Amino acid sequence: MSEKLPIIQLGNPILRQKAEFVNNIEDKTIQKLIDDLLITVSEANGVGIAAPQVAVGYRIFIVASRPNLRYPHAPLMEPTAMINPRIVNYADEIIKDWEGCLSIPGIRGLVPRYKTIEVEYTDRYGKLQKQELTDFVARIFQHEYDHMSGLVFLDRVESTFDIFTEQEYQNLVFDRL
Repeated sequence: MSEKLPIIQLGNPILRQKAEFVNNIEDKTIQKLIDDLLITVSEANGVGIAAPQVAVGYRIFIVASRPNLRYPHAPLMEPTAMINPRIVNYADEIIKDWEGCLSIPGIRGLVPRYKTIEVEYTDRYGKLQKQELTDFVARIFQHEYDHMSGLVFLDRVESTFDIFTEQEYQNLVFDRL
């Protein structure tokens, strides 16, 4: 049975470790981890979550963009498990936009990311997928992909002036509506 998993917080050393490749996608523990990650990201109002965020050091993450309280303007997509993901190409254009992280509650930052990326990953059924991602979904992928290398979004912020509390971020977002 699938369950919501506890999300570890910044300071836990697992968040700073490199994740290991998944060799047997069909393994029942891997399939259960995917189901648990899907539940965890949904119940936490996230748009993505990586296995290291639940203290599991595998190269697996979920991209699950949808409008919610944390990201009211997010596009809607089917939640997707991405195993052994990689970025194979990217466009030159870099966009600075807001990010938060379930492992760093209460903080947002303006993070530069590639606007368009080409990615490959294996889906939960063992099939290699190739996609071009743009805008917010590309941002989610890059954010979660960083977790595979032990990085968090704060490592990408260019200035401490680009870091806001969640409350100030919400004030800014809702003042624009």
